[in-house]
Amino acid sequence: MSFPTDCPTSQLQWAIFCRVIDNFGDLGVCWRLACDLAQRGHTVQLWLDDTSALAWLAPEGCSGVQVIAWTHPLSAQAAELQRATDVMVEAFGCEIDPEFIAAQAMNMRSSSLNDSEKLPQPVWINLEYLSAESYVERCHALPSLQSSGPAAGWTKWFFYPGFTSQTGGLLREENLITRQAQFDVTAWLGAQGLPTIGEKRASLFCYEPAALPDLLAQMDQHGLQGEPVRLLVAAGRAERAVQTALKTAFKHQIDSKSTHCLPGLLSISYLPLLTQNQFDHLLWACDLNFVRGEDSLVRALWAGQPWVWHIYPQSDGAHHTKLQALLLRLGAPACLQAFHHVWNEGLQAPLPLIDLAAWRAFAADSRAQLLKQTDLTGQLLSFVGGKKS
Repeated sequence: MSFPTDCPTSQLQWAIFCRVIDNFGDLGVCWRLACDLAQRGHTVQLWLDDTSALAWLAPEGCSGVQVIAWTHPLSAQAAELQRATDVMVEAFGCEIDPEFIAAQAMNMRSSSLNDSEKLPQPVWINLEYLSAESYVERCHALPSLQSSGPAAGWTKWFFYPGFTSQTGGLLREENLITRQAQFDVTAWLGAQGLPTIGEKRASLFCYEPAALPDLLAQMDQHGLQGEPVRLLVAAGRAERAVQTALKTAFKHQIDSKSTHCLPGLLSISYLPLLTQNQFDHLLWACDLNFVRGEDSLVRALWAGQPWVWHIYPQSDGAHHTKLQALLLRLGAPACLQAFHHVWNEGLQAPLPLIDLAAWRAFAADSRAQLLKQTDLTGQLLSFVGGKKS
């Protein structure tokens, strides 16, 4: 589904609402979107019910993005409620407070009563989770007429990120590919105190996969393509999962050192909490990236290096269908599909061997194909422009 690209979308005021989940994936997506909009000339209010993670995720902030504590009730934010908003975004199923909607309706009525140009209804968007399932193309950009409350008569639009031209695309800043091309891997490794030659590198950002001990054993025995490998482990759940595996499966003594060397070809280094830009650099510097959730999957796709996705497990098993849809949509080779299923489903089966050459070819082809799509922010701007024209 395509939208006109020449509609007026300059200097719009956006309000993005986000409830922060414990793994910060929702926040990561919303922060990237807010910054991307600001870098394209727009102003953004980012309403968050928990702003604490921004201290390490984005400590420098972003010009054009105002972070607002999303409190209940909203009466404490009275001044912010009065600002007229051009676009309202509900991220991932969160619901905008009726007080905010009512304030926007009041702004519209006041402009009409004052004989000034009547303000139009804000474009109201429900930004959904990323999926490669077939329903995304059917549901993308569908309207939902509001029948009650302060927004009665308004329309909410469902916007689905995705992997085809019939969806809303993927987040990709306008300068991302240029930044990646200019990235100096050797300088980055030196700044981290890591060897620049003599070993492969793999990043690990995961939950607690049952196959993690198998992965560590495989890397220690085979390395990557027969070469020694350094596993760069993200702070938080991934770090705790690795240390648990080392203690229980390998009887490895855990101390305060930042690096562990196993008897064979595997060395393990633990990373501090990374900003979003630093996380991009990590993915660009590695020969294999294990990622989790939505934001890091997209960044791994743009990195163009072999990747393995640890999808967020759901109690009803719906994540298995979502994972398979992604692998089939992108045309993942059979060896990578088999690895994903053991990595994600906790199967009582050995973890297949990593085929780095086949995975690298697939990652490069996927990236090339996805780069042909218009990015998510660009599609949002075109969509909004079409509704406001």
